Amino acid sequence: MTHVIITGGSSGIGFSVASIYAARGARVSLIARSRDLLEQAQAKLATSSGGSAGNIRIEAADVASENDVEAAVLRCEQVFGACDILVTSAGIVEPGRFEELDSVSFRRQMDINFSGTVHAVRSVYDGMKRRGRGRIMMISSGAGLIGIYGYSAYCASKFALHGFAQALRSEACAHGVSVSVCFPPDTETPQFQRELASRPPEAAIIMGTVRPWPAEAVAKAIVKGIDRGRFEVYFGTTLFLLGRFAPAIRPLLNWWFDRAIARGSNTATHNSGVSERQT
Repeated sequence: MTHVIITGGSSGIGFSVASIYAARGARVSLIARSRDLLEQAQAKLATSSGGSAGNIRIEAADVASENDVEAAVLRCEQVFGACDILVTSAGIVEPGRFEELDSVSFRRQMDINFSGTVHAVRSVYDGMKRRGRGRIMMISSGAGLIGIYGYSAYCASKFALHGFAQALRSEACAHGVSVSVCFPPDTETPQFQRELASRPPEAAIIMGTVRPWPAEAVAKAIVKGIDRGRFEVYFGTTLFLLGRFAPAIRPLLNWWFDRAIARGSNTATHNSGVSERQT
């Protein structure tokens, strides 16, 4: 029976991926920080996805801690057997202009989004190599393909994942281990709603016109990519073109972003002046 380990599996994209594998009858291990959310996710998977409660395991751990992740993965493998598929979905996003983003927030996003993925991969990689099989899917972001105003830390962490995935893929393929990375767009998750509250207006100008994807649709594309052994998984035409033709596409997008932000700033300044004169 396939054993799937998902970090950040208690909600959002990770939970939706877990739902697909639970419905397939796989053994699913969820790793996340909140035990309360994990228990809720376990109960939902055992009912709504048609999975058996005995096939859903939960472990509370902070992916930023290598020791925590290693211990959690070990406990999961002791019960469900070796990890066949790893999906690294744990992540956070804390928008803010660089000069307003303190070093703690910057480091936290790097620790969880990038290092947290490395820790999870390290926990299963040697075993996969020894067995000569295994699949790893790292969840980056559309923000891992182009820099976005107000997301310097988040973009840095997601760009780093792409480089890590590229290098690891080269090392892993000779050992029968498949490495993949995906670049989801804005997705309807609890975290996305929290993100919107602190998103700078300049970022909202260039990102607010794109409708977020349902987490279920993103999860289906991710699982399909794992099934087919794709290295890179994109979502929508824009991200596909950006991923495939970045040197040509990125300057055009940057030009459009800069103009949109400038127009928005001028409009805001004009409206502010009108308001002040009226008062």
